[in-house]
Amino acid sequence: MGGKNTVLTKIALAGTKHGMISVSHLEEPYGNGSFPVVSIGISLKNSAQEPDWKAHIPYENIDELINALKEAKERFNAESK
Repeated sequence: MGGKNTVLTKIALAGTKHGMISVSHLEEPYGNGSFPVVSIGISLKNSAQEPDWKAHIPYENIDELINALKEAKERFNAESK
């Protein structure tokens, strides 16, 4: 399963020496004809192609996810003060 994986960006993973967050466009993640998704990978070994953890997000859910991440950041910032 999983078709062509195109890495869009790589971000250094805070708190690690070599870790990385990768954001990719993944074609046919669940086999022929399945819709593409955004794949978010977390790697502790600086490997965008073989992450230790990953999540597949349908494009239709990206705006909702961004809002949830912004809310999480706001709550963390408020609690950290």
